[in-house]
Amino acid sequence: MPSTLKPLDPTQVELEISISPEEFDAAQDAAFRTLSRNAKVPGFRPGKVPRKVFENTYGTSRIVERALDDLVPAKYAAAVEEHKLEPVARPQMELLPESEGQPLRVKAIVPIRPAIEPHDYEGVEITEVAEAATEDDVERTLEQMRRDAATLVPADRPVQLGDVVTLDFAGSIDGEPFEGGTAQGQEAEMTESNFVPGFVEGIVGMRAGESKDVAATFPDPYANAELAGKAAVFAVTVHDVKERELPPLDDEFAARVSSAKTLEELRTDVKRRLDETVKSNARRRMSSELLDKVVALNEVPLPAVLVEREIDSLIADMQQYLARAGIGWDDYLAQASKTADEVRAEYRSEAERRVKTTLLVEAIAKKEGIAATQADVEAELDALAAQYGQPRARIIEALQSNVGALVDGIVRTKTIERMIEQAKRIPATEPASA
Repeated sequence: MPSTLKPLDPTQVELEISISPEEFDAAQDAAFRTLSRNAKVPGFRPGKVPRKVFENTYGTSRIVERALDDLVPAKYAAAVEEHKLEPVARPQMELLPESEGQPLRVKAIVPIRPAIEPHDYEGVEITEVAEAATEDDVERTLEQMRRDAATLVPADRPVQLGDVVTLDFAGSIDGEPFEGGTAQGQEAEMTESNFVPGFVEGIVGMRAGESKDVAATFPDPYANAELAGKAAVFAVTVHDVKERELPPLDDEFAARVSSAKTLEELRTDVKRRLDETVKSNARRRMSSELLDKVVALNEVPLPAVLVEREIDSLIADMQQYLARAGIGWDDYLAQASKTADEVRAEYRSEAERRVKTTLLVEAIAKKEGIAATQADVEAELDALAAQYGQPRARIIEALQSNVGALVDGIVRTKTIERMIEQAKRIPATEPASA
């Protein structure tokens, strides 16, 4: 018998699935045969227990439950196919009360992917972002490579910015030492961004063997909230001063730091890698702006189950981040004076934005006929193998049941790429029209 469909809202429907007496009888017979194989009834061998004896021993409900367990999933799958539904989560099933003259019926509340007719996603105005590295980017990278390959040599002069200094220091606040404020024989590069403001500035100009008090102020906010904004004094002794002796930028240097044989080959390789990074970052920025604008122009019903699932994912990411920092989830909640429900509420807006974006991009892909080809999958597997330095077979094995997610990611990327190509790019200096 066919099933009936009743829409409840744009994100869920109610299915009523009928099971004919013939279907139910056949399912019960099959269930009994399966259950009787392992039934232990005195005087009977397994599989040879008469049905009446089995029912008297174990109850008729045991057979009915097994029959429904075997029958309902297949009937549900057929109903989903019949009505062309796209479930996004497991249904809530309920066996309806028997009614005279009516077949056995099962009610299923099914969360579904909402029907979306996307619009206004072509020709969207976005800010132009450079997608290629500049020569200055290349030169800065080469200069950093020279610094990384430099030799440290003693410098018989006062400390300068960029020097590597061996020093002792002992910090105090209001005359009291604080945790983490003391070190001996520490080798440190005199770069202001590496230290509390004022620390490096106070050391510049000192010579090896010299000691002095250096004043510094912790920024606010600061990783250690107890030190944030406080003024400290560090008793500093400089033991030795070294400077970087940079190697010449020539073919020998190129061969030393890379597989390139000449400096020109190294420049070309650096430019290629920088171009890839710059383009990736540019596409990320443009896609973010583009998606924000398209999402704002489209109404997308949100299945509650997907929003809750996304909140779970965001919280799981947060918990992993905290775990890496050595902070337990309960400790974090206590420090933040929040409950788990309050944190979920804070994440809801971001979760809704993500779900809306995902559903909209999927709808655009469907409307535009964008799909992942075999060549796309092969290219993605090659890229993952290169990224992780693993054979393709190992990558495929690691993916296992996540192949669907891989394909979804390819389709999403291709869809956003097409939207970017269709967008109207506005130079950053030119205001976009309203």
